[in-house]
Amino acid sequence: MRPFTYERALDMREAAAAVAARPGAKFIAGGTNLLDLMKLGVERPVHLVDISRLPLAGIDETEDGGLRIGAQVRNSALAADPRVRRSYPVLARALLAGASGQLRNKASTGGNLLQRTRCFYFTNAAMPCNKRTPGSGCAALEGFNRIHAILGVDRAIGERGCICTHPSDMAVAMMALDATLETIRPDGGTRRLALDGFYTAPDERPDLETALHADEMITAVVLPPPLPGRQLYLKVRDRASYAFALVSVAAVLDVSDGRIRGSRVAMGGVAHKPWRMVAAEQVLDGAEANDATFAAAADAALRDAQGFGHNDFKIELAKRTLRRALSDAVNV
Repeated sequence: MRPFTYERALDMREAAAAVAARPGAKFIAGGTNLLDLMKLGVERPVHLVDISRLPLAGIDETEDGGLRIGAQVRNSALAADPRVRRSYPVLARALLAGASGQLRNKASTGGNLLQRTRCFYFTNAAMPCNKRTPGSGCAALEGFNRIHAILGVDRAIGERGCICTHPSDMAVAMMALDATLETIRPDGGTRRLALDGFYTAPDERPDLETALHADEMITAVVLPPPLPGRQLYLKVRDRASYAFALVSVAAVLDVSDGRIRGSRVAMGGVAHKPWRMVAAEQVLDGAEANDATFAAAADAALRDAQGFGHNDFKIELAKRTLRRALSDAVNV
């Protein structure tokens, strides 16, 4: 590991200013992803600004009936919060499907959203990777790409971009719930970003993964009032615990008298970001809640999917997982 300096921030503006003042500086909270990447030589910050003690660990109800989740709320605390378990069970289940108990006790809400891909070519500094070194190429295109993306990519983009997947389970549920982020900059300026627009496309600058400025810090995630209907998170992985998703589904279905009155669907493990399944929702909304509808929704959702050889199986797996999740959501 390369040498670096460290300081502990005392307030939010000070934290953002400290990162702005030192090119190459980074925020650190739980460190569950950043420290691993530093050991591998993938991340090489010259200065770390510890934001883990900032007063951002609260979960508060908003005036409109939603929840405002501080960026330093630990994943385990968020999953255990009775308001989350009661009104946003898809989020609680996604959190509990991610990582191990020890990691959930350290990982923060903000850090979870910012965790980087587990692509083995990204974490191997000896391999070409456009995300790690823009312009160096993408080893996954011709390599072992079993875990890689099938949506939001094509070979032309991959050659100069990236076909990795985003690893978060929590973010998939938050995408289905229409979450927004709150941020702060050194001058005290704040802004709100829809989660769907927060993650950027991996085309010309795959090393830039979000719309955050370098000196901008996430302070909270805001969930809108609970959506009507049943919520479900389904994750398919290579082993029963502590594995990243090959495919995952977060689904919210409002069904009345056998007809779907509203839906929210997002998938993980299939794209560079948690992927909102708008095409599936368009098929579902207003349709009868039966297997034919779910099959049509899955076909629509994966219509533009593209495999790169080893991950071709993911297309059919994603269809089946989505179909199963929708069926289970109706029968919860």
